[in-house]
Amino acid sequence: MFPLKSTEIRCQEKSKGGLCYEVILAEPAGNVALPKLPPTQGKNVSAEEIEEKLKAAEERRLSLEAKKMADWSAKMAKIEEASRKKDELDKEFKTHAKEVLHTKMEQYEEKREQQLSEIKEKLKMHAADIEKTRQSLEQQKVEELQKHLEDKLRNAATLRDDNIKKILDRLKEHNTDKLNEVRATIDQIEALKTTEKMSIIENKLSTAEQNREKELQKKLENIRKHERRAELVRQNKAALAQKSDVTASSG
Repeated sequence: MFPLKSTEIRCQEKSKGGLCYEVILAEPAGNVALPKLPPTQGKNVSAEEIEEKLKAAEERRLSLEAKKMADWSAKMAKIEEASRKKDELDKEFKTHAKEVLHTKMEQYEEKREQQLSEIKEKLKMHAADIEKTRQSLEQQKVEELQKHLEDKLRNAATLRDDNIKKILDRLKEHNTDKLNEVRATIDQIEALKTTEKMSIIENKLSTAEQNREKELQKKLENIRKHERRAELVRQNKAALAQKSDVTASSG
């Protein structure tokens, strides 16, 4: 074998309880004389010393294993503590979120009830205003029609009287029977005209009353539709609130 020029040994700890050695050998050299080591006397090792060394090695191994177990137990304890704290934080968060949600739902319900009450009150006032306006318009129309009818009757009576006077002036030369006949004819004609006028006026009043009733029914139907929509919205919100409570309880 060729003699070695130099040898380098490096020791590095890879993990607890383990060592890694690196032995670096130099390139073989030419005829290099090896240093002569002085002869050493052999040392006899007794069985008791070997046993003690084995016991010491076993104790060191057990000590290292105990330390590893202690470190592992400490890490597991920390993990369990962290998990416990996480569970507590999650529970507190869920409880707080549930309380906040319940509070918000109560506030929303109160606000919704208040809004519905305000809407109902406004609708009630609006219906009262509509009824008041309807009665006022109806009374106004009746008064106007009565006045118009009275004016027409007055004018008709005046014209009739004028016509009768003119006819009487023209028929002064005729006998009394003829005059009475003419007067009766004129009265019948005027009565017929008056009846026709009254029928026309009554038809107009009936048409106006029917139109007014139709308009009132239409407005009342709109109010009922609005109330039904408000009730549907209230039921949907109540169902949503119940569903949120069930979801929060299951979470």
